[in-house]
Amino acid sequence: MTKLFGTDGIRGEAGVFPLDPRTVFLIGRSLATKMSEKLGRTPRFVTGRDTRESGGWIEEEMHAGAASAGAACESAGIITTPGVAFITQEFGFDLGVVISASHNPFYDNGIKAFLPSGQKIDEEMERAIEADIVAAHDIEGEQARSRVNGSAEGDFRRAYLAHLTENGDFGLAGQRVAVDCAHGAASNLAPHLFSSLGAEVIAFNDRPNGRNINDDCGSLHLDKLQAKVLETKADLGVAFDGDADRALFVDETGAIVDGDATLWIMAKAMKAKGELRSGKVIATVMSNIGLELALKSLDIELVRASVGDKYVLEELLRSGSEIGGEQSGHIIFPQNSLVGDGMMTALRVFKAVVESGRPFSEAVDGFKRYPQILVNVKVGEKRPFDDVGAIRKASAETEKILAGSGRLLLRYSGTENLARVMIEGKDQEQIEALANGLAETIKAALA
Repeated sequence: MTKLFGTDGIRGEAGVFPLDPRTVFLIGRSLATKMSEKLGRTPRFVTGRDTRESGGWIEEEMHAGAASAGAACESAGIITTPGVAFITQEFGFDLGVVISASHNPFYDNGIKAFLPSGQKIDEEMERAIEADIVAAHDIEGEQARSRVNGSAEGDFRRAYLAHLTENGDFGLAGQRVAVDCAHGAASNLAPHLFSSLGAEVIAFNDRPNGRNINDDCGSLHLDKLQAKVLETKADLGVAFDGDADRALFVDETGAIVDGDATLWIMAKAMKAKGELRSGKVIATVMSNIGLELALKSLDIELVRASVGDKYVLEELLRSGSEIGGEQSGHIIFPQNSLVGDGMMTALRVFKAVVESGRPFSEAVDGFKRYPQILVNVKVGEKRPFDDVGAIRKASAETEKILAGSGRLLLRYSGTENLARVMIEGKDQEQIEALANGLAETIKAALA
């Protein structure tokens, strides 16, 4: 079976399988067929895209394929990923389809589908769509294309912005906010959002041309936001990625506030207001142990999921926690949305900072990031680490040394013959020695 779906839908180079025109058509047709079978009626789809030059034709092929199987399709135009997820539920659509490759370069694109709940389609449907594509043959009338219906784009955007601000005053009046829009989906939304709440907005990288999305800007290039915050003496700085489902921050001193620090800021604020009833925060195996120890000091448990917002969401729903996220700035507040929303995250972080009455730089007080080292080891085979006596023994000794003040993570690369040794601890020299020693043991055992 050809596997096309990853943890975030289908992603690849636009124009190349599986994002070539014919395959996109087939994906649309298969989605419509599967949803018709599930619902027992004609499904309604809404699509949205970021600012990549390939987004328009991919959306057209998606609509054409879905329409060929009877689906009714509308377009929300250029809008964020969480915007599409909101519109899907709010306007009674059966499926929301986002055409975006998030933080990837302009020549990539992707397709991900959301149910009205905000959850992505399940793996069973993904496998069924993959099977349809593999088995597909030429079909009569496949080249007939329907015009994308975007007549309600303005209504969709207004409803989404109203949804973001429905929780009242965010305290932004008089605050100077620097916003890096990554030339992406937030370019025409985020500056308007923050301005409407009274902020003095310094927006930049907000002129998309189809090819400049994420190009030396946005959440992967925070040096630009750091410089802008210092240059303009901004109180708060935020950078989005191409589809604005994540946000990273810069405080007034130019220091970066990543996803771990964001979880800390929000957990403190939510606990103080009695909004963290579960007493749990969901992060991933890559989150710094400093976050775990900081949360522990407030009697908050850090629960770790596998890397990927899909796994964070699964753990959020299983545990009943009110917040979860990744270092990348993908933060989920499940009581508001099951999709990470960069603009919603920014509003909530800014509100917490303003309500504290202290500068942004002091909002992270209490969270100390521990030194970390990652060593890659080439291996000849990927045997389970616990099955290799020497590795099991060395790992146990390392964990004993780190107990209570450090962390060991051993895992294999998913794409290369590499074992990854990641250690965090208080002392850089100590963790380097431990990591290198364990790496040598792995090399000797699995070379």
